[in-house]
Amino acid sequence: MNAFRLACFCLLLSSLATAEATRTWVQTKYDQYERGSSHGVAISSDGNLSMAPAFDLIYTSPSTYVWDLAADAQGNAYMAAGSPARVYKVTRDGKASIIFAAQELQVQALVVAPDGTIYAATSPDGKVYKLVRGGPAPGKSPEGTHTTAEVAAAQEGGKPASGEEKARTAIAVDASYSASVFFDPKTKYIWALALDKSGQLYVGTGDRGQIFRVSPDGNGSVFFQSDEAQIRALDFDSAGNLVAGTDGSGLIYRISAKGEGFVLYSAPKKEITALAIDAQGNIYAAGAGEKRAGGINPGGPPAATPPATATVSVVPSSGPAANQGGPLPLPALPAPAMANIGGSEVYRISTDGSPRTLWSSKEDLVYALAFDSAGRLLAGTGNRGKIYVINGRDYTDLVKASANQVTAFARAPQGGIYAATSNLGKLFLLAPAAKNEGYYEGDVFDAKIFSKWGRIAVRGTGKFDLYARSGNVDNPDRNWSPWKKVDLLKEAPVEAPAARFIQWKAVLQPGTPPAVIDSVTLFYLPKNVAPEVDDVSVLVGARIPASTRVSNAEDESGNYPSNLPTVPDKRSIAVKWKARDANDDELEYSVYYRGDGETRWKLLRDDVSTRYVNLESDLFSDGGYTILVVASDAPSHSPDDSLTGQAMSPRFEVDNTPPHIEFLNAKVEDNQVHLTFRAVDSFSPIARAEYSIDAGDWQIAEPVGQISDYKIENYDFNVPIPASSVLPPEAVDGAKPSSARAKPTEHTIVIRVFDRFDNVDITKTVVRTATP
Repeated sequence: MNAFRLACFCLLLSSLATAEATRTWVQTKYDQYERGSSHGVAISSDGNLSMAPAFDLIYTSPSTYVWDLAADAQGNAYMAAGSPARVYKVTRDGKASIIFAAQELQVQALVVAPDGTIYAATSPDGKVYKLVRGGPAPGKSPEGTHTTAEVAAAQEGGKPASGEEKARTAIAVDASYSASVFFDPKTKYIWALALDKSGQLYVGTGDRGQIFRVSPDGNGSVFFQSDEAQIRALDFDSAGNLVAGTDGSGLIYRISAKGEGFVLYSAPKKEITALAIDAQGNIYAAGAGEKRAGGINPGGPPAATPPATATVSVVPSSGPAANQGGPLPLPALPAPAMANIGGSEVYRISTDGSPRTLWSSKEDLVYALAFDSAGRLLAGTGNRGKIYVINGRDYTDLVKASANQVTAFARAPQGGIYAATSNLGKLFLLAPAAKNEGYYEGDVFDAKIFSKWGRIAVRGTGKFDLYARSGNVDNPDRNWSPWKKVDLLKEAPVEAPAARFIQWKAVLQPGTPPAVIDSVTLFYLPKNVAPEVDDVSVLVGARIPASTRVSNAEDESGNYPSNLPTVPDKRSIAVKWKARDANDDELEYSVYYRGDGETRWKLLRDDVSTRYVNLESDLFSDGGYTILVVASDAPSHSPDDSLTGQAMSPRFEVDNTPPHIEFLNAKVEDNQVHLTFRAVDSFSPIARAEYSIDAGDWQIAEPVGQISDYKIENYDFNVPIPASSVLPPEAVDGAKPSSARAKPTEHTIVIRVFDRFDNVDITKTVVRTATP
């Protein structure tokens, strides 16, 4: 985009930002771009889109997994594969052949010598095979050597070939290659191979954590013994030291030519999955998996189950779930699939030995590291099949394979990089230059409601085109509008019909300066939708504290919460409600009331910004009422465009007048008091009546008929005279009494009556008994 176009859209941005109710959808961050779909477009961690190198599929193998990759001087690629176990040779033009069909489950590691000799390691219980071109003629294989189409070498000690072994004879194998057992470490697993400049082969193994050194004639011995169970990765630094990564404590060793080891770093992760060393001697390592509490047991027995090949866990893709407590042995897994447990990290150990974490991810697991022709560090990851460029703390989501994991890299001709994948087992070529163009489809944007689309403002440089489409279902393949090119030189809106969903696409093209998109801003106007009010509740005799803070967040049902705290308050009425607005507009509320038999709503409160009000109960005479709450989005719209929504409360009653007690009569009869009275309320039924004699406990008085359900209730009952004693008058006056205590001849009876709203009336009467 030239400077003129950029300036135009900066002006559009400033003018449209002031439009009433206009909203923006902005994409300018990595995590926003990552949700889209990239095809030949790289996404940087600082939030821009740029042209990615060409990334072409060269070959799709019959094997599910490719564990390692190597290339010869002629640019041929060799793939170490499993399920089934094969070594594939793929020429520069994509022609492939099988040059080795192993009897073990996996061909785990590969290395190609300068003279073209191929060393292939198998697992489990595997060996290192030597593959050479120009082997014996078919049918004349010497003992210990076989073409990969033969089964005879699998028959040790005259043991008959199994059905599976017989089936191998049907494999179409390049007969010009012969394979022989080069070295047998007699260990469970072989994880990595490395060749030094003198042609000596180093073999990293498990389950005893040994590294073997094998001379060109096939004689080998233990070169280094680790207290870790697994040696997972090998590489050489510029000084000829062997660098090894382990599984267990995530150790990185530097081992001299004499076999003397020194731990350079104990990584936070349990397993070192890949190593790479740059021209300056800096070591880069990928770590994965969470360390178990307590770490390893130095010098203890080897692990019962080795780690999953090229990862921290192996599970069948259609079988049981991943083994969370520890990896499973490969023999039990005919179709292993890699799982991400604990995420992954990339470390840099500088030449002075200081370590630093460069990159980490909870979603991606690093399986391979390499440098491209420009010296950039590449990380092949799963389980999204991405290749990242890691540059210090910054990184770029470079390309994505049509497979789950990128597991290995190798040099390709003309500055390219071969990349191997698993799930499915494929070979790709990452070129040093971009294709003619690449495109990126942004994430589908949901405006939540029907919207009119405005202009798109783009900040970027170079040559690119922008397109847009819209629809009313979240899947663009279900009858959306077609892509329409956006004219970035005009001020016209996007040519996409008004709808709920929209998507944009950028097509980047090579040029000078390079095409780079920093941000894309779409302006849109949602159709105004009336707010909704529901769940209006009224609590008579309660109040919502003024300090209550109301959350603006919606609950799971899309409503704003109405479960506000209340405290008892006889003189208050608390009204609260839920409200929502699909436009997320600011709302204001009006509260009305209407009494029984009335036809007009009367305003109680206006311009309410909270979702509750406290009302004084004295505002209401005794009777039944209904509350109406009206919500308006006027604060966010002009008067002509604002809308309202409303809801009514259930009917509630107010009773501020207490009942009264009539015709109270108390008469002493024998050793009892006969009480009669009537309780009357003007509005609500009598709830209960109680009495107390001489300040004793309150006792329930039942009405005539026992059920209290009328506004008038009559009471007629007897109560026993208490036997408690009282002080005689002279004791109170200070004179010496003739007796310290005497039986009472006077009793005070208190009556109280409640209505249904806890209004109360209290009265008393005094009765006297004859002196005994």
